[in-house]
Amino acid sequence: MAETIFDGKVLMITGGTGSFGNAVLNRFLNTGIKEIRIFSRDEKKQDDMRHVYNNDKIKYYIGDVRDLQSLKNAMHGVDYLFHAAALKQVPSCEFFPVEAVKTNVLGTDNVLTAAIEAGVKKVICLSTDKAAYPVNAMGTSKAMMEKVFVAKSRTTDDTVICGTRYGNVMCSRGSVIPLFIDQIREGKPMTLTEPTMTRFIMSLEEAVELVLYAFENAQPGDIMVQKAPACTIEVLAQAVKELFHGESELKVIGIRHGEKMYETLLTNEECARAVDEGGFYRVPSDNRDLNYDKYFKEGDQERTKLTEFNSNNTRILNVEEVKAKLLELSYIREELDAFGIEY
Repeated sequence: MAETIFDGKVLMITGGTGSFGNAVLNRFLNTGIKEIRIFSRDEKKQDDMRHVYNNDKIKYYIGDVRDLQSLKNAMHGVDYLFHAAALKQVPSCEFFPVEAVKTNVLGTDNVLTAAIEAGVKKVICLSTDKAAYPVNAMGTSKAMMEKVFVAKSRTTDDTVICGTRYGNVMCSRGSVIPLFIDQIREGKPMTLTEPTMTRFIMSLEEAVELVLYAFENAQPGDIMVQKAPACTIEVLAQAVKELFHGESELKVIGIRHGEKMYETLLTNEECARAVDEGGFYRVPSDNRDLNYDKYFKEGDQERTKLTEFNSNNTRILNVEEVKAKLLELSYIREELDAFGIEY
C-alpha cells in the first residue's frame, strides 16, 4: 500500500484545510505517518479542523503561499509535500486574474523554492483539467503553474517535483452537487448552466488515489492524469433529483463567465507523447534544452494514436451510473440520512 511509504515521515499539505486536505487526513491519520502539517491562511478553518480531528499527528501552520518566508518557516523537517493551495473558483479568478496569478503561479514558485531549500524529497502539485486549452483566468493560471513546476523540476536533483491533473471532484467545496441538494431542500428550481455541458466526475478518494499514484510512479516534471468518466450536467442534476426524491424543476440559466462546454484532461499535443499506464496517463516533461536548431531539422515520427482526452470522448455515464457513483460518497449518504431517505 502507498501509505506505508509515509511511515515515520512528515507530510505537509498547502491549502490543507480544503476538501483535498481533509480527504488526505481521513486516509492517513490511522497509518504509521509521523506528522501531517496543514499550511493555510485561514485560522478559522484550522481551528474548526483542530476540533473535528483532535489528533496530535496534525500540526497547524498559519501562512500564505504568496509569502515565501512563511513557507520556509513551516518547511523544516518535511519529507513530502502535497501542494493543493490555489484560487479555484472560475468566476472570481475571471474578475481578479492578477490575484489568481499571485496565488496559483507565483505562490507555486514560492512553494517549490522553499521545498528545494528545505530538502523535501518529493513534491506533488495539484492541477486541473481547466489548465488544458485554458479559456479562463483560473485555467490559464493553473497552466502557468504546470509550466512553473515542470521548469523547476529541472533545477534540482534532490527534490522530485511532479504534478497531477484532474477534473471536477464531486461534493468538494464550491461544487454544484451541494447546491442542487440545497435547492431541493428549499423547494427551489435546480439551476443548470447548460444541460449538454459535460464534466469529468471523480470522488475525493479518487483524487487522493491519483496523487498517491503520482507519488509512487511519477518522474521529475511528469503530469499524471486519471482516466476519469464524465456525464452531462443534465444527467448529474437528474441523478441528484432522483436520489433525493426532489420535485424541483430543472431551470437553465446559461453559461457563466469563462465556462467551457467540455473539459480536456490531455491536449492533442500532450497525447503525442503521453504514456498509457492502464488507469492513468503519464505526460513526461519535455527535457530538450534551448538549443532548438536541431529540432527544425529533425522531427519525431512516433506518437500515440490518442488525439485528445476530454469529457466528450471518455466514458459517458447515464443517470443510474451517476446515482451509483454518488452513493459511494459519505457526504451524499449523510445528506440522504438528513432527508430521511433510505438508500
